[in-house]
Amino acid sequence: MSTETIVVIEDEADIREVIEYNLAREGYKVICESDGARAVDLVRRHRPSLVLLDLMLPGKDGVEICRAIRADSDLNGTAIIMVTAKNDESDIVLGLGVGADDYIAKPFRVRELVARVKAVLRRGVVPEEDEFPGRIDIQGVAIDPARHEVRIDDEVSPFTATEFRMLHFLATHPGRVYTREQLIDRVIGRDAMVTDRNIDVHIRSVRQKMGKYRDLIETVRGVGYRFHDARL
Repeated sequence: MSTETIVVIEDEADIREVIEYNLAREGYKVICESDGARAVDLVRRHRPSLVLLDLMLPGKDGVEICRAIRADSDLNGTAIIMVTAKNDESDIVLGLGVGADDYIAKPFRVRELVARVKAVLRRGVVPEEDEFPGRIDIQGVAIDPARHEVRIDDEVSPFTATEFRMLHFLATHPGRVYTREQLIDRVIGRDAMVTDRNIDVHIRSVRQKMGKYRDLIETVRGVGYRFHDARL
């Protein structure tokens, strides 16, 4: 059983109650809010491991809330799953583009929701020291799996759990090209709702946070992505 805290921001009472009941059964501490205007303050107070965030909310919508959480250095590592009635690919890409780790559309099956929550929380777990190589330093980029931290020119950059895993995976396999399908399998997992285009969104966000070192992640047209091999 888990003791992690999850904040649920959902204005539909019946859906909120179903989510709260089932996550509590799994051992999570669940805190709920229906008003988007109060959501960010609630997250700041409770510092949850994960936020289940509806897209359409009164007061402030899910996109604004997600942006505010990602802009707060104390909250940036909080995992976020968008929960919404909208299921267009453009909405999925928008949610991921502002920093959500995953996306689930209503109506959803409870079993699927719980599986998504567990999968996203696993991505944020700091690996054992012998599970991955140690700190990676290349040019001005330092990737530290023990701290789950990325430094750009010695300044900590606010990578989400999914972005960190993406960068770390590519950096530990320099020169090797991975298709979008392979990155879904290796980095995100098949229990997440992702498409090839979602991978592009994650890569774009990682590159933006790498600043002048963005070209370390190379696009291989018609194939996928690779991390620059300094030996070449």
